Amino acid sequence: MSEQTEQLDNFDYETRMGTLEAIAASSQFPAPGPNFNMHCHSFFSYNSEGWSPAHIALNCASKGLYAAALCDFDVLDGLEEFLKAAQLLSLRSAVHLETRAYVPKQSDVNISSPGEPGVAYIMGCGFPAIPAAASDAGKTLAQLRQGAQDRNLALIARINEALPAIAIDYDNDVVPLTPKGVATERHIVRAYRVRANEVFLENSQRAEFWAPLLKCSTEEFAGISENLTQFEDLIRNALAKRGGIGYIQPTDKTFPLADDFINWVKSCDAIPTIAWLDGTSDGEADAEKLVKLMTAKGCAALNIIPDRNWNIKDPDTAALKQKNLDDLIQACVSRDMPINIGTEMNKGGLPFVDDITGPVLNKYADLFTEGANIMVGQTILARYAGCSYCSDKAASKFSSIKEKNTFFSAVGALPALTKERADELLAAGPDATFEMLETSIS
Repeated sequence: MSEQTEQLDNFDYETRMGTLEAIAASSQFPAPGPNFNMHCHSFFSYNSEGWSPAHIALNCASKGLYAAALCDFDVLDGLEEFLKAAQLLSLRSAVHLETRAYVPKQSDVNISSPGEPGVAYIMGCGFPAIPAAASDAGKTLAQLRQGAQDRNLALIARINEALPAIAIDYDNDVVPLTPKGVATERHIVRAYRVRANEVFLENSQRAEFWAPLLKCSTEEFAGISENLTQFEDLIRNALAKRGGIGYIQPTDKTFPLADDFINWVKSCDAIPTIAWLDGTSDGEADAEKLVKLMTAKGCAALNIIPDRNWNIKDPDTAALKQKNLDDLIQACVSRDMPINIGTEMNKGGLPFVDDITGPVLNKYADLFTEGANIMVGQTILARYAGCSYCSDKAASKFSSIKEKNTFFSAVGALPALTKERADELLAAGPDATFEMLETSIS
């Protein structure tokens, strides 16, 4: 990585954006191709490469992606940065938020958070802006941030008690790893790994400490510790995941209720979205039942990480998970439900983008492309035209979900917003902007 590119991940916003502007001014980017990544985590939650929203946008434009979306856990800290970077790079864009929520009707069923009955990953897609801090929506966003911090502090307290030799301090050892103080389990795991290196200076000492926790021999530890991605994943399993020494089973008080989160997303003019794992849990095995339950609560779109269902070596497992994927997609198609896809980027060693022209995903290419366009169109229409996908205004203008999808997708398929075009739409006002966009796609 060049020194200039490294500055894209500086925790100072002005440094990041100044660097991006300099790179954009001196670079040429390929024309957009068929692929996109509509689920990219940044360093505002956790990115395996430590990338900022600006860096993600640059990488997407450099690879000729058709569109991209930011998706951080529990925060919208990167929203304005990502949308501004995308305008600078002429990249179609959207911003999502992901969290975990509790679904009381499935309190005894594993859904999308393995081993945690009643807990489901869930998203809001296409946020047009960060809600004002003093508003009800802004206060709920602050609660999501605080909830994440409270869970972190409780987890660290339990691990510190069990492993006092490598005890860490949240403010001193974890928060500095993040630009705005919102850490994840992966940041905490990294802090414990670093602390162990400081305490146990010899490799043999580290092996003796970690081997029992990671359930490996001291000889095996040498190979494990050389691969940081594998090493930190094993530490995470040993310390924070189900069965780990710091883990406790979540309850209905650990995460927000799904109904409350969905209502909050709607109040922010974004799209409540089901986040699907791979169809192998009891709660996901019946795709029709899951989609029916969550749409009844107000979810209007679906998110998939397709890599989990196609990038699999074992042929039997691949066949099962690809059937699960097909069943889920059919449940969405029957409801004209938009589908958002991406690769997360929060774990090293995985593909940066799914190839929707490949042998498994190509049959869904049109659906996935429409989903990406709808998310981009939602962002533009909600941000500039006062017409979010789930709004009363949209309901009054379109006679069916299919008609709405066609319009939102067409807006998203327009040439990517530039700053000049965005300023023009903003100056025109919501009603005039809607008419301008309507004219543009006619």
